[in-house]
Amino acid sequence: MKRIENFYALFCFQVSVIRNLMKKNWRFNELQRSLDGISQKVLTDSLRQLCEDGIIFRKDYQTKPPKVEYGMTDLGKELLQVLKEMEKFGEYYKSL
Repeated sequence: MKRIENFYALFCFQVSVIRNLMKKNWRFNELQRSLDGISQKVLTDSLRQLCEDGIIFRKDYQTKPPKVEYGMTDLGKELLQVLKEMEKFGEYYKSL
């Protein structure tokens, strides 16, 4: 049961990360501040998984101090329609 709860929490944070990245590119600390309750580890794991899946990109500017930005890939941008449909379903479900 704990595994399911962990999966669900990570999934919810990943959707929140995707929602934010749909608007603009973000730096790590900006993202963390924008997502209430997310730990550094969970955000790092979420970003890493989304990068591996090709949904987001990670751009390292190779500067000191380090500057890294995250943004949506073309594949990730295709998720926008899926999320909009999920939102429509949620609104419909709440109206029942």
